[in-house]
Amino acid sequence: MEIKSEKPVTWVEAKKIMEKKAKERELGYEQKAALDFLRKFTKLKEKEAKELEAELKKIEKLSEEERVKIINLLPATEDELNLILETELPEEDKKTILKLVKGFIK
Repeated sequence: MEIKSEKPVTWVEAKKIMEKKAKERELGYEQKAALDFLRKFTKLKEKEAKELEAELKKIEKLSEEERVKIINLLPATEDELNLILETELPEEDKKTILKLVKGFIK
């Protein structure tokens, strides 16, 4: 199989794709395991993930990969956030991210 492009996707997007594939055909073992994982650990609805992504895009120093990780993992503390980040962000940006995430945690 040839990879045509590569793009980080949120667990919400991956879950939607996998559920569509599951309706079309029988999933393999790894695909079933991935879908089970996504059903268990995806915490946001599609609309919420898109809203959070739009807010995170306003923080220019965040890469697309970092935004996706934040949406997937929803870090609640600065320590958790620091484990996700590949770049050093100002404290103000970190506080903004944590405040945004807190608004989406149920």
